[in-house]
Formats: sequence, C-alpha cells, structure tokens
Amino acid sequence: MKKAIIAALIVIPSFVWAQEPWSLEQCVEYALQNNLQVKQQELNVRSSESELKRSRESLLPTLNLTGNHSYSKYPFADSSNWFRSTSLSLSSSVTLFDGLQNINTIKQNQYDLKASYANIEKIKNDIALAVASSYLQILYQLELVEVSKKQLSLTQMQVDRTKKLYEAGSIPEGTLLEVEALQASDELQLVNALNQLDIAYLNLTQLLEIKNPEGFGIQKPILPEVDSSTLVLNAREIYFNAETRMPQILGSQFGVNSAEVGLKMAKGLYLPQLSLNASLGSNASKLFTDNPLLTPDPFFTQIKNNANASVGLSLRIPIFNGGSTKNRVTLAKISLDRAHLNLETEKNSLYKDIQQATADAVASQKRQKAAYKNKVANEESLRYSENKFNVGLITAFDYTTARNKYSKAETDLLQAKYEFLFKLKILDFYKGVPLKL
Repeated sequence: MKKAIIAALIVIPSFVWAQEPWSLEQCVEYALQNNLQVKQQELNVRSSESELKRSRESLLPTLNLTGNHSYSKYPFADSSNWFRSTSLSLSSSVTLFDGLQNINTIKQNQYDLKASYANIEKIKNDIALAVASSYLQILYQLELVEVSKKQLSLTQMQVDRTKKLYEAGSIPEGTLLEVEALQASDELQLVNALNQLDIAYLNLTQLLEIKNPEGFGIQKPILPEVDSSTLVLNAREIYFNAETRMPQILGSQFGVNSAEVGLKMAKGLYLPQLSLNASLGSNASKLFTDNPLLTPDPFFTQIKNNANASVGLSLRIPIFNGGSTKNRVTLAKISLDRAHLNLETEKNSLYKDIQQATADAVASQKRQKAAYKNKVANEESLRYSENKFNVGLITAFDYTTARNKYSKAETDLLQAKYEFLFKLKILDFYKGVPLKL
C-alpha cells in the first residue's frame, strides 16, 4: 500500500489540467482585462472625459426660452374680475472675457485626463509584475516537485538495496531503519512541494480574478540561460531611460501641469468679466369682464404688438469679495507646491526602486554562482558518500547527512536561478522590455 501511495504521488500531479496551459503573456493580458482595480480606474477616466467635454461646451452661448402664464383676481366696484397674463422670452448670453477661466478649465481637465490614463498604466504595470512573479513562482515549485520526485525515487532504490544487504546479513537492522526514515522524510518533502505548488497556482488564479481555478495550468517554457558573468548594470542609466516612460512619473508631471493651470485660474478671478446678452420677448393679457370698453386685442395681435428685443454688454469688475480670491490663490499655490513635491517623491521612489532592483540582481547573480558551486561540491560529496555507504565504510546517518546537504544545495540553486531571472525581468521592465518568457 505504501509503495502504491508513493507511486501515485510521483505520477499524479497536483492538478489534472483540463485545458490548454497559459503563457505568461496570456496571464498578463487576462489579468489586465479582468482586474477590478483597472475597471475602477477606467471609470475615473470616463469621468475625466465627461468633465473635459463639459468644459469645452461651456464656451458655447447659452440659449433659454422662458414662458409665464398666470391668472389674477382684481376687485372692481361690487364685482370681481379675473385677469389673465402671458409672457414669453428668448434669451442668450455668451462670455467674451472671464479672465481665461473657461480656457484654463479646459487645459486643466486635459491634464487631469492624461493623469487618469497614466494611473491606469501604473496599475497595469503593478499587476503585470505581480503576475510575472506568481508565474515564476509556479515554475520554481514545478521544478522543486520534480527534484523531490527524483530524490524519492533514488531513496527508494537505496532502500531496496539496503534491504537486500540486511536480508543477507551484511548490515544491521538499524542501518535499514535509518534509510527507511530518509525515505519517509523524502515523502514528506514531496507532499510539501505539491502543497506549495497548489498554493502558487491559487495565488496566480486570484490575481487573474478566476473564480474557479479547476483545469487551470501554465506553460513551462524553456528558460534562457543567463550569462551572469557579462551582467553590467548602471542604475542611473536605467533610471534616465525609465523616467520618461514610467506612468507614475508622467501622471505626477500632469498633476504639476494641472496645478499650474489651477493657479492661473485663481489669479484670473482678479480680472474683469465681460459678457454679451441678447433677449427677445413679448406678452399678452386679458381681463374677463362684460364691459365692451375693456375688451383687449386678440392674443396673437398683442404678442406681435408687444414684441421687444434687447442686446447689451455686461461688465463685472471685482473690487472686494471678502478676501475669497486671495485665499483661492493661496490654496492654488499650496496645491502647486504639493504637486511638485509629489513629482519629486515619485522620481525618488522610482530611482530607489531601480537601485534596489539593480542591487538585488547583482546579489542574485552572486548567489546563483555560489549556489552552483555548492551544488557541484555536494553532488561529488554525495557520490563519494554513497559509494562508501554501499560497501559499509560509513553509517546510514553519514549518508543521510550527505543526501540532505545535496538536496538543500539543489533547492538553493533552483531558488537562486528563479530569483535571478525575476530580478532581470524587473530590470528589463524598467528598460521598456515587455514581460515575456
């Protein structure tokens, strides 16, 4: 029964995939299309587009039709009479000069819209990096599962060989028990690796907003061999290349531009406002009475005779408004200073991120080289210990120690390999290279 369970663990993967595996590019694209943060920011973009449209339409003249119809009761002598009145007017107004408020509002809304687009790109970049990290984590866990299976298979062979020696009386029972304990430890390692693989898949499907991850799998690409000896990194050069492209920098710069226009708008409130007004109107009335002398002209005759039109200019010169304009200018200056600080903060943050990514890549490079040397050394040590153990020159404990050291060295190399690859992908991302494997 134990052998059957071990064989099942080796043969059956953690998931049984029922569909075509996904590439990294497919995962990133799907995440960007379905992520709720992206959808939320898209609504902000639509709101900014509506504000820009509204500000542009504010340059157009206004046109309003107004009508009024009423009945009134007036007492005359001993009787009461009803009086009906109707008035119609068509009015229009257009702003000729308002301190460039409308023009600057359009400019500010344009910058705000660009900043909204930049925010979407920032969110997309963060999601793409998170997906790439989870994708590589799955690849790492898949290789770790294969290593665990290989170790378990070798241990099984060693158990069979040791059992034959024990049955032949060549070794004591304690040696067999120690090797079987090593087998049990390898079984546990395999189970842990499979569990970690399941968790890695779960993390990726949650990033993709996939509600039912059953049947989901990823492609296992042939990863490129990185010649780490030729790795040359210049954080400052990478930063200057990324500064003109990174959406968080562009969005902050648009924020500065918007705040600059906002300051102009606040100062524009000191200037006079001039508008052109025009109107066309008429009215008609009727007194309900039996006196023929008070009978009015017909309705449309009154409308025609009472028609009037007017055209005029309206000038408003601000003199004193309780200091509200001065306060608005002060607040606009503060907003501009805050926007400048935010831009500098984003630039510093980007530079620090690139510095950190560069340092991480260099450290990962060194770790990979050291891990490879350690793996080679422990592989030779294990081979030597295995030969000595097979002829009874060392104990099972010594052999187990050598096996554990080699397993750790192999795991460390795998981890260093994927860590170094991910750090290089981050640097490529800052250089403008699309995320792909």
